[in-house]
Amino acid sequence: MAGAAKRGSCSSALERDGHGVSKREKQFQAHRAFGDRRDGVTSARTYFYASEAKCDSHMETFLHCIEASGGASEDGFSAIKLTALGRPQFLLQFSDVLTKWRRFFHHVAAEQGKAGLAAVDTKLEVAALQESVVKMGIASRAEIEDWFTAETLGVSGTLDLLDWCSLIDSRTELSRHLVVPNMQTGRLEPLLSRFTEEEERQMTRMLQRMDVLAKKASQAGVRLMVDAEQTYFQPAISRLTLEMQRRFNVERPLIFNTFQCYLRDAYDNVTLDVELARREGWCFGAKLVRGAYMTQERARALEVGYEDPINPTYEATGIVYHRCLDYVLEELKHNARAAVMVASHNEDTVRFTLRRMEELGLHPADRQVYFGQLLGMCDQISFPLENSGVMKGAQRERQLLWQELKRRLCTGSLFHQPA
Repeated sequence: MAGAAKRGSCSSALERDGHGVSKREKQFQAHRAFGDRRDGVTSARTYFYASEAKCDSHMETFLHCIEASGGASEDGFSAIKLTALGRPQFLLQFSDVLTKWRRFFHHVAAEQGKAGLAAVDTKLEVAALQESVVKMGIASRAEIEDWFTAETLGVSGTLDLLDWCSLIDSRTELSRHLVVPNMQTGRLEPLLSRFTEEEERQMTRMLQRMDVLAKKASQAGVRLMVDAEQTYFQPAISRLTLEMQRRFNVERPLIFNTFQCYLRDAYDNVTLDVELARREGWCFGAKLVRGAYMTQERARALEVGYEDPINPTYEATGIVYHRCLDYVLEELKHNARAAVMVASHNEDTVRFTLRRMEELGLHPADRQVYFGQLLGMCDQISFPLENSGVMKGAQRERQLLWQELKRRLCTGSLFHQPA
C-alpha cells in the first residue's frame, strides 16, 4: 500500500483514475516496481510526497539548516533536495518535456549530418530547420519563421541547443501548441502535458518554496547546493536550478547545480551550463559528484526498457569526472566569479584537482575551489585539505612527542619520575 502511494505521487490525476494513457516516454513514467526510491541507495536521503503541509515542514527544516550554516561560517554551504519540496509528478512531466525537446534538436541535427558532435558545438542551419519543420506539419512557414528571428538568434543563421531550449522560455504561449514527432510511433504529439488545477497549484507551491530558500540563503550569505537526484527527475531539477541561478547568481555564485559524472551526458550538461552563464552574464556555480543512484538506475533501465544512462565502467566515470572538472577549472582561471565544489571521495581526483589548480594558478585563498566529503567517509582525504598551518603544527607536535617518547624509553624514565 505504501509503495502504491509513493508511485501515485508520481502519477497524474488522469493516470491514477485510469481515464488516460500516459504519453510520457518510458523513463519518465511511474513504475510500481520502483515506487520505493530508497532501494539500492545507501548514500543519499530520499523524500516521498505526503502532503503540501509535509513539504512546508521540509522547507522549514532547510531554512534552519541555512541559518545554522550562516551562523557557523562566513563561507558556508547548505544542500536541498527538490523532491522534498513538492509532488515529484511535476518533475517527471517537466523532465519528459525537456528531454523530448532536446532529443528533437538532436534528431534534426542528425538529419543535417551533424550527429556525434558535443552538444555545445552542435549548430543547426535555420533555413534547413525551417524546411524540416514545415514538412513535418508541425507549423506553417509563417509560424516557423516567426519563431526564429534575428531578435532571438542574432544574424548567424544557425541555431544551437541553448537557442533551441530558449524557445520554451521565450515563446510560452506558442510552446503550448508545439508538437514533436514520437520517435517510436512516428506520430506528432503535444510537447507539453496538461495539469489539473490542483496539480498547477502544487507546482506553484514547489516553485515558491524554492524561492523562499534561495532568498534566505542570499540573506544569510550561504551557498545553496541543489542536490542531483534520479535521472527521471534530473532534467527538471537542473532547469529549475538554472532559473534560480539566473536570478540569484548576479554578483557571486550563490546557487550551485549538481552534476553527476557517472551519467553519459554529464560533459554535455556541464559545458552547456558554463556557456549559458557566459552568454547571460550570471555566475556559474557547480558541485561535481560521481553519483549515488547507479544500482537503482541500471536496474530500472533494464526492467522498464530504456537505455542505461550510466557510464559502462567505474574507470569511464573517472575519465568523465576529470574531463568535466578540467573544463570547469579552465573556466575558473578566466572567470573569477565562477566556483566549483569537488565532492569526491577519490584520492586520485583530489590529487588531480590540486595539480590542476597549481598549473592554472588557482589559489585556495581565492575561494573558487572547494572540496567536500561526507563526514566519516574517507576522512584521510579531508584532513590534508584543512588549514595547512594547523596541520603542520599538529605534525610538528607529534614529531616532538615521538622524540620525547623515544628518549624516555632509552633512559628508562618513562615509568619512573622523580618526586
